[in-house]
Amino acid sequence: MKFGVFYELQLPKPWLPGDEEKLFHEALDQVVLADKLGYDHAWEVEHHFLDEYSHSSAPEVFLSAAAARTSRIRIGHGIRQVIPNYNHPARTAEGLATLDIISRGRVDFGIGEGATRLELGGFHIPAKEKRAMAIEAGEQIANMMVLDPYPGFEGKYFSMPCRNVLPKPVQKPHPPMWMACTNRDTIKVAAQLGVGALAFSFLNPEEAHAWSEIYYGIIKSDQCKPIGHTVNANIAMVSNFSVHHDRAEAIRRGHEGFEFFSYALNALVAHDTVPGRTNMWGDYLAKRGDRTEEMVAAAALAENYASGIGTPDDMRTHLRAFQAAGVDQVIFMQQAGRNRHDHICQSLELFAAEVMPEFKAEVAEREERKARELAPFIEAALARKNWMKPLADDEIPVVRASVAKAKVNETNAAE
Repeated sequence: MKFGVFYELQLPKPWLPGDEEKLFHEALDQVVLADKLGYDHAWEVEHHFLDEYSHSSAPEVFLSAAAARTSRIRIGHGIRQVIPNYNHPARTAEGLATLDIISRGRVDFGIGEGATRLELGGFHIPAKEKRAMAIEAGEQIANMMVLDPYPGFEGKYFSMPCRNVLPKPVQKPHPPMWMACTNRDTIKVAAQLGVGALAFSFLNPEEAHAWSEIYYGIIKSDQCKPIGHTVNANIAMVSNFSVHHDRAEAIRRGHEGFEFFSYALNALVAHDTVPGRTNMWGDYLAKRGDRTEEMVAAAALAENYASGIGTPDDMRTHLRAFQAAGVDQVIFMQQAGRNRHDHICQSLELFAAEVMPEFKAEVAEREERKARELAPFIEAALARKNWMKPLADDEIPVVRASVAKAKVNETNAAE
């Protein structure tokens, strides 16, 4: 099993001078530490206008800084908003390839679409069409990173003429593609598209097993028709993360932040919002009361406590259950609510020292076995793909010079 760290860059109110700067730089320091400790992936989301919940509106900048300061950990857009209203597909392809070069081939590309009225309405995106818009763009972004030149495209939601989209990524044919998944319907879509599933839902092992069976069942069926130039058959699931030798202390350090994450996610969809003025953290504290000590008392009575918050042994139990369910990667969401930077770093270090090694030792054999098993299914899926036809040299359209330059050339010729 592989392990990742995940960033929404949450910043509950009140906001004090320097808080955003501190948040970003502490997150970068955590990624550097995760790289040093042997974590596999660092993922960052892209959201817009979501006060307190996510201040991560320019992940390409954050991930570039992370890439420059690390050497091994993979750098993941988890996810990039690919609908043209957010980011033109050509600009996404250019940014991904540039980041892949800067990181020396360590980029993962998750596609997403957004869900709240704050985001969709802010960019005038029709909610009923957002999935189709994202899939159309995602497929063309992959084509842009591979084809030389890109033949051009006339689609339902965007179009562009033939151009050579540069630079090209280090990874061939392009960085692994993923898709954000929040329910069983989206896990089906990810498998049908031949992309990895970034499961941003907190699941129990039983539900995770159901998702895994659905996903890999479709990957192995004729329903899988890739939008990329390869198939990335992987399931990654987000988990809470707070580790301490004392279970009660792990809960005190982490539970409140993770509970706020879930509260804020629901509030953004279910509650009215006043941009710049709504105070979700204050509302959350007013409603929750002193639940942390209630959780501590309940956890003290439990023989097995598997929630992503607890002791190293608790984490082992938690992860073995997800491993048995067929999950390939667990992504730790350690930065949530007002979780402290020093506590996050201590959790990362303790997990890496006492839990990670036994799982790392199993990765190579598991990956090799999985690759052998899936190889014929991936080959069949790629045979079903609708490939964009490259242009022959005599089919590439000439882009005429500007009018001003043309007039200068005509004058020079006359003389």
